[in-house]
Amino acid sequence: MATFLYKLGRSAFRRRRLVALLWVALLALAGAGATTAPAATSSSFSIPGTEAQKAFDLLEQRFPGGNADGATARVVFKAPDGQKMTDAPNKAKVEKVVGELKSGSDQVASVTDPYTARAVSKDGSTAYVSVSYKVSGMELSDATREALQKTGHDAQGRGLTVEIGGDALQTVPATGAGEIVGVVIAGIVLVMTFGSLVAAGLPLLTAIIGVGIGVSSITALASVLDLGSTTSTLAMMIGLAVGIDYALFIVSRYRAELAEGREREDAAGRAVGTAGSAVVFAGLTVVIALVGLAVVNIPMLTKMGFAAAGTVLIAVLIALTLIPALLGFAGSKVMGRKQRKSAVDVTKADSKPNAGTRWARFVIRRPVMVLLVGVLGLGAIALPAASLEMGLPDDGSAPTSTSQRRAYDLLSDGFGPGFNGPLMVVVDGDRAAADSTVEKIKVLDGVVAVTAPTPNKAGDTAMITVVPKDRPSSVETEELVHDIRDATGDNVLVTGATAMNIDFSQKMNDALLPYLALVVGLAFLLLMVVFRSILVPLKAALGFLLSVVAALGAVVAVFQWGWLGGLFGVEQPGPIMSMMPIFMVGVVFGLAMDYEVFLVTRMREAYVHGERPGEAIVTGFRHSARVVTAAAVIMIAVFSGFIGMDDQMIKMIGFGLAIAVLFDAFVVRMAIVPAVLALLGHKAWWLPKWLDKVLPNVDVEGEGLAKATGSPDATRRELINV
Repeated sequence: MATFLYKLGRSAFRRRRLVALLWVALLALAGAGATTAPAATSSSFSIPGTEAQKAFDLLEQRFPGGNADGATARVVFKAPDGQKMTDAPNKAKVEKVVGELKSGSDQVASVTDPYTARAVSKDGSTAYVSVSYKVSGMELSDATREALQKTGHDAQGRGLTVEIGGDALQTVPATGAGEIVGVVIAGIVLVMTFGSLVAAGLPLLTAIIGVGIGVSSITALASVLDLGSTTSTLAMMIGLAVGIDYALFIVSRYRAELAEGREREDAAGRAVGTAGSAVVFAGLTVVIALVGLAVVNIPMLTKMGFAAAGTVLIAVLIALTLIPALLGFAGSKVMGRKQRKSAVDVTKADSKPNAGTRWARFVIRRPVMVLLVGVLGLGAIALPAASLEMGLPDDGSAPTSTSQRRAYDLLSDGFGPGFNGPLMVVVDGDRAAADSTVEKIKVLDGVVAVTAPTPNKAGDTAMITVVPKDRPSSVETEELVHDIRDATGDNVLVTGATAMNIDFSQKMNDALLPYLALVVGLAFLLLMVVFRSILVPLKAALGFLLSVVAALGAVVAVFQWGWLGGLFGVEQPGPIMSMMPIFMVGVVFGLAMDYEVFLVTRMREAYVHGERPGEAIVTGFRHSARVVTAAAVIMIAVFSGFIGMDDQMIKMIGFGLAIAVLFDAFVVRMAIVPAVLALLGHKAWWLPKWLDKVLPNVDVEGEGLAKATGSPDATRRELINV
């Protein structure tokens, strides 16, 4: 592989104008596709095989035109102090709003009158109008949303407190300044690492090009493939992080080759042949983890994984081709001023003990202490994960500055917390079966109200609405859903947003272990090929599990318990997003293996070429620690930029990934890994002879490259010297 990539790097360097033109053309093509493609018409959310999904499918069949998945809105009214919504003036204002809503858009399916639908609170202070639409929230036109908001605003001016909730106001999460701040921090770190604006700019430029191509392609295909808005946000988040990191390692190796006196074209080829080999395998681990999300069998999650994996593949290809091409344009400016004045000084400086060298020697002297502190520290942070409660965010977790959250609070105050998450019970039977179901549900604990059955035209199916006592995301409401299912027969199905969330969480739990086994198993085999060892990949996998559980503990402490919630913009602590554990396992595992590959491969090269285990650890840290540290800081900065977004799901993902990279890079890879290798000694690199013969030799160390280039004396330097 190293030889092939060496030739690829030299070819890209020589034909840099053609390579650069091709990537710019791809960016322009993807951008044109994104601007001309029709807007995504839906963002369907289905969970095949669950009871809630079966109920929705049954409603589609038995209630044609009922739009079970259509958007909904609630316009909530609160009377001024001392007045009631039943007072004649206030009643007239509400009835006017009902008329305006009915005529406001042809996408409106129905509008309920609160005075005939019993939608006025017992104390008369609060009332609400329910609006149902013919299409889903993502299919609503801007004119429809504006009409809804204008109606509410006009009613607000009539002396009533008016707030609007529901998924009809659902929009694409706005991109905030946080992401820009993350990129700026990444740029500062790159300048500090390289001492050259040109060298620092290359990873940023190529990462932006890669993300531009990836996100534009997702936007262009969103309508055809039914991709949600979160898909492009995730692709941007991961694409920026890995794009900058992969380019960082290639550029760093190129500078090291120049410092050794190589010609520029040869240095570019060697940088791609050696550091590029690690980029390929690191990228493969990320792709495996993301594509593996398909085993969960939830279409939305599968699409997110494949889209993000595509962006990672683009980042790998750019690192292998566009980076050497741009290095050809950069000339000697890729080196800092001091390095350009004297390449000898660089070589001398590289031989002096640096911070990585000193830290590695400290770990080797006290491996047991470092190991215990690292493991016990992460173990303590992981403890909150034992209290993990999962669900999906609703309007109750939205910022208090939004109308959706204020409407949620008004309904909770006027009608009770459970009113924000009514359960829909679908009875596959006649009226007698429906009436019997109502009686069974009424006697259950946690039920506030049960509506009369609403039959379809054929009279063979009925809908029943159940209002729980507690808020939608509470444990009590989850228990009520299970109680209804246990108390009724197989012909009764419970659905609605709340039940859907519960089934989604259960599906996530059931899929976690199989997914973990698949991803870790495949990556273990991949790392065994790279490191020619059994214990090193095993240590890598166990270290990852420790860091991801610790990260989950931190997420629980902040988002579920509310610790330091104000610092991270968490206004309403609640359950952790259902997909968070399995999502973190997938993404963080791939990213964690990046550092494992870049750091430990350099140690293996030194060990293979005669250094003792302890010396090999020091050599690996001397060449790799600084750049791995810079890469981790960049990734943390990029992920942290998404914490500032209003969308609770994106905020949680950004925090979880940032804290996981912090734990994995600086505690596991920089402390626990060298401590374990120091304790294992020669055993760390043991591989049975029969297995050594079976495993393919991918030449990550570059030994084949050294022979192919006629430099046998350079064997000790032919690895990822980053």
